[in-house]
Amino acid sequence: MSALRQELLEKWLESLPAHDFDLQTLAPASSDASFRRYFRVLDRRSGCTCVVMDAPPDKEDVRPFLAVAQLLRDGGVRAPQVFAEHIDQGFLLLEDFGGTTLLSALRASDTSTDPLYRAAIHDLVAMQANVRVNGLPEYSAAKLRAEMDLFDTWYVGKHFQSELSDPEKNWLDTIKSTLVDSALSEAQVFVHRDYHSRNLMVTGMEGSKPLLGMLDFQDAVQGPLSYDLVSILRDAYVEWPEDMTVDWAIRYWEQAKKAGLSIPGDASEFYRQFDFMGLQRHLKILGIFARLYHRDGKSQYLNDLPLVLAYVRSVASRYMAFKPLLLVLDRLENKAVKVGYTF
Repeated sequence: MSALRQELLEKWLESLPAHDFDLQTLAPASSDASFRRYFRVLDRRSGCTCVVMDAPPDKEDVRPFLAVAQLLRDGGVRAPQVFAEHIDQGFLLLEDFGGTTLLSALRASDTSTDPLYRAAIHDLVAMQANVRVNGLPEYSAAKLRAEMDLFDTWYVGKHFQSELSDPEKNWLDTIKSTLVDSALSEAQVFVHRDYHSRNLMVTGMEGSKPLLGMLDFQDAVQGPLSYDLVSILRDAYVEWPEDMTVDWAIRYWEQAKKAGLSIPGDASEFYRQFDFMGLQRHLKILGIFARLYHRDGKSQYLNDLPLVLAYVRSVASRYMAFKPLLLVLDRLENKAVKVGYTF
């Protein structure tokens, strides 16, 4: 944070009549892949800490966060309360969900894995069933395709310093069309877009059930039913054996049907949609992680590329239609092609 931004932030915090902040306790809480930064500060009046979002207005707009937070809370989802806002300066004062992300909780205890994922799946179904999509942008064909084009530009072009041949461009164009068609054929619901282990906070327990709070939802859209399920079960930051992923996905499928969501009655068709949606998302993520490194200097995302690439290869190896994608990846990595098909 620049000295000017910190001065503006401290003056704003001091001006809030409902609070008495100890500015000596102001300290970084977290950051994300955007220009947003988060700080934690003690309110002496309540004895509790609050989180301050710093979103430079020339880089980020806090209004989508405010609008989506309201939609989530109206639908019964635990999004942080907004205690104060300064839209022009890009500051929000938020409820503090603590420092335990789902990811850190998973790493701290092997025995809590299944309860944590069951809680995340339960909350996901509730969100999709109860949160309105009023005013949210559609996850359009153009948007889905533009995201996958990041793979061409940043992963192929910048990361590997390579160009796609004309046949490769045609192959990928066909694959992208297949993935877009599948996404648009799904029921369209509230989509968080980053429903994963770094954006879910473990805030406590209710009996034996973990209680989760949700963050980083400002980019929400109206889109495919399986998108957020892919985000949490094929997370770019943590990997689980395929049999565990299948079990959780089927638990979601059963709960979604009970909640009245429009989901395929055939589990294998549902899992195909899940696979296709994952391939779309992970092609995008390969491009985004490459961009975060090459454009923004965030080298930590290079460590997450191998897992995302493994997801891409796993799905592409299961469907004959995606064989050309394996050929492109093998060329980039100078690997011999080894493909097995189940569909």
